[in-house]
Amino acid sequence: MMRVPSPAKLNLFLHITGRRENGYHELQTIFQLIDLYDWMTFEEITEETIQIQGLAEVQFEQNLIYRAAQLLRPHAKSPCGLNIQIEKNIPMGAGLGGGSSNAATTLIVLNQLWQCGLNNQQLAEYGVQLGADVPIFVYGRNAWAEGIGEHLSFIDLAQKKFIILKPDCFISTQQLFSQKSLTRDSKITTFCAYQLRPSLFRNNFEPLARQLYPEVEEAMQYLDQFGLAKLTGTGACVFTEVTEEMDIELILQNAPCKAYVVNSLAESPLRNFSVTR
Repeated sequence: MMRVPSPAKLNLFLHITGRRENGYHELQTIFQLIDLYDWMTFEEITEETIQIQGLAEVQFEQNLIYRAAQLLRPHAKSPCGLNIQIEKNIPMGAGLGGGSSNAATTLIVLNQLWQCGLNNQQLAEYGVQLGADVPIFVYGRNAWAEGIGEHLSFIDLAQKKFIILKPDCFISTQQLFSQKSLTRDSKITTFCAYQLRPSLFRNNFEPLARQLYPEVEEAMQYLDQFGLAKLTGTGACVFTEVTEEMDIELILQNAPCKAYVVNSLAESPLRNFSVTR
């Protein structure tokens, strides 16, 4: 039995720079890993099945954990049945990448447990089939991302602390993408430009999320009193960087919804994961 962490991420900004013929959107973003974790337990069982506990609200065949396992099964030299239990701490539908992280963790663990012999690049290519955010968790490093999010340039980011608010709503990514007013032609930029003026880099989905979801608007207004509030991913979570002047306890106590304090990660704790038998 193995119990392993599955980290969350923040998008420090998110620009849509174009749209492909197949409907997918080109983007630029920075993925920042954070120390908010789901915990996943993998237990070998005698039955040749995959059992998942802790995500009853997700249809089994659509569960990214199950789908990740199915992608690796043809490569398994030492297959076994598994009971996978998940302790969810990363809220769902929040823009924190919980489902993608769970899928990546499954790919990393089963690649070793089943002796599949795949490298990170091969795992990341399978990960893209599950979601554009999965590769960042496979590689386990902070990155500047382009394409649909799968073209990664790994970067070093300063150690920081963030306050995250989770508004009490579930944002439909499809609904946001379908809005005609969504900005889809942001000017292509660079990491150097971000480093010079990070406050100018925002999230193209933020105006829509604030307009369509009053809970997001309330959370943004609250955090804007203390720092620069930003939306992560397609929401619903909003965050701000902690500064020395902030009274963190007071901010958390008076927050209009669930609040977290998290630290940035230089790399995922799974980066050098290995199965010991």
